[in-house]
Amino acid sequence: MIEPILQVRRLSKRFGGLAAVDDVSLDVNVGELHAVIGPNGAGKTTLINMLSGDLSAGAGSILFGGNEVAHLPPERRSRLGIGRSYQKVNIFAAFSALENCRLAAQSRDPRPLNWLRDASSYDEIVTKARGALANVGLANRAGAIALTLSHGEQRQLEIAMSLATQPKLLLLDEPLAGLGIEESSRMIELISHVAQAHAILLVEHDVDAVFQLAQVLTVMVDGRVLATGKPDLVRANQQVRCAYLGKVDENS
Repeated sequence: MIEPILQVRRLSKRFGGLAAVDDVSLDVNVGELHAVIGPNGAGKTTLINMLSGDLSAGAGSILFGGNEVAHLPPERRSRLGIGRSYQKVNIFAAFSALENCRLAAQSRDPRPLNWLRDASSYDEIVTKARGALANVGLANRAGAIALTLSHGEQRQLEIAMSLATQPKLLLLDEPLAGLGIEESSRMIELISHVAQAHAILLVEHDVDAVFQLAQVLTVMVDGRVLATGKPDLVRANQQVRCAYLGKVDENS
């Protein structure tokens, strides 16, 4: 049996007397989209921040590719193949879409670059950057300054930047936040496409999108895991209905 690419065991984080994440365990497999949902304050973003290394873990284990990474800084985890997006778009607003992706791809080149050489002359890096843009549907926007892109396109660009680093696992933190109906539809299609070749841990408030995308679903409440499993089974869980999805009439 293939080992999960990400294994989280008894992960915890406290802020003073508040247990933001409390004894959380979950697995993410290659070729699987694992979604995490829960009300505000459930600990979802804190969990992603610990997985990416933006926050240190108070306790517990994070195995990525079978190796313990809980002690590693964000840049080391990124180099191992963990990419992420943020609730607030994190891009270089003054640079073109291509330059954003080129910088991301460049970060994976093991050779030091010649500062006197035009960065655009590194054909292999530029090819990877263009490929990442094409992967998210922004090939025709390569020359556009990131600040001039729509909010939805900026979300797409952020994912393209992650893809340019050649990740094995993507941590997506509310990628549908602030998007209109048409943009949300495009983002759902994009995430579905990316999930065919990557393991994804998705945190999202749009429950309809989650049930459309996820193969595995974890529900968090007050920092703890309330339920984990196939979406239909989690949807039928009475504790989940009461705590998050809303209590449903037994006769409905």
